[in-house]
Amino acid sequence: MESSNEGVARAGDGGAVEVPAHTEASASVPVAPEAVVAEPVEAIGPEAVEAVAPGGVATAVGAKAPASLSPSRAGDFMQCPLLYRFRVIDRLPEKPSPAATKGTLVHAVLERLFDAPAAERTAPRAKSLIPGQWDRLRETRPEVVELFADDPEGERLAGWLVEAERLVERWFTLEDPTRLEPAERELFVEAELDSGLRLRGIIDRVDVAPTGEVRIVDYKTGKAPRPEYAEGALFQMKFYALVVWRLKNVVPRRLQLVYLGSGDVLTYDPVLADLERVERKLLALWDAIRLATETGEWRPRPTKLCGWCDHQAHCPEFGGTPPPYPLPVTLPVRAAESADGAQGRMGPG
Repeated sequence: MESSNEGVARAGDGGAVEVPAHTEASASVPVAPEAVVAEPVEAIGPEAVEAVAPGGVATAVGAKAPASLSPSRAGDFMQCPLLYRFRVIDRLPEKPSPAATKGTLVHAVLERLFDAPAAERTAPRAKSLIPGQWDRLRETRPEVVELFADDPEGERLAGWLVEAERLVERWFTLEDPTRLEPAERELFVEAELDSGLRLRGIIDRVDVAPTGEVRIVDYKTGKAPRPEYAEGALFQMKFYALVVWRLKNVVPRRLQLVYLGSGDVLTYDPVLADLERVERKLLALWDAIRLATETGEWRPRPTKLCGWCDHQAHCPEFGGTPPPYPLPVTLPVRAAESADGAQGRMGPG
C-alpha cells in the first residue's frame, strides 16, 4: 500500500484460490469514519432504485423514497447523510469527473478483454480496445463529452487516454488474464434480507475454482489505502460477499481488490462471522436512513471530501439551502411488505 506492502497479500492468478498471508492481521485493522470513501467513488453502473410511495402518498416528480442499498449508497450515507439525500431522493445532477470516467473506461476494457481467447489477452490487445470503448461510453453517456469541451485540440483528451492505457498495462503486472476464465463479469446481484432490506450491486468479476471456491474481484483505478484504512476499503467487498452468501448459501473464499493506480493487490478471506457483522451494520444503517426519511432530517457531515462535492450550492455548510424536501414525512413501506415475493437474483440488472 503506497510505499509499503505490509498487510497486502498477493493473490494467485490461476483458477484455484490460494490462502493469503496475514489474514488475521488484516482483520484487526481499525476503521476510520470516512474510510469507505477515502478515494473518489468509481461508478459501478446505474442503480435502478425502486420507488416506494410511503403510505401510498404521491411524491414529487422524480423523488423516490429509498427502497434498497448498494455499497456506494451506503458509503454516501456514512460519509454524509445530506449527500445521500441529494443523490438518492432529490437526484440532483452531478458533473462527470475525469477520475470516475477513466475508471468506467478501464473497467469496460478489462471486461471486454475476456471476450477474446485466452492466448490473445495481451496488453497490446487490451490497449487497442480503449478507443472503441471510449466511443461507446460517449454514446451511452453523452455527458462525458463535457469533460473535454474546452480542449479543441484534443491535447488533454490524448493525455487522459494515455493515463488509461497505463492503468490497463499495470493490470498485466498484477494478474495474468491468459490463466483466468471468469465465471461472471459485471454481475448484477440482488438479495432481500429477512428484515426486508434489499441489497444490490454490480461485481466486477467472479472467479470460481474447479473445487467450487468463489473469489470476488474488484478493480480500482486509484491507489491502495494506507494500512489503517484497509478495513474500510474492504467494506464494499464484504457487502458483495454478504449478498452472494444470502443468494447461494456460499461464503466466498476470497475477496480481492486490484489497485491499478499503485500496483497493489489487497486480499481478504472472509468467514461467516464477518458477513454477519456486515449485515448487522447494514441493518443499523438502514434504520438510520429510514429515520431520516421519516423526519426529513438529513444532516451534513463536513469532511475533507466536501471540496469535491457537486452540491455545495445546496449545502448549509457552504451557505446553501437544500431543495424543499420532496417526500411526505412518513416511513417508507418496507420491501418485505411488498407484493413481490422474489427473495433475490443474480444476473443482468
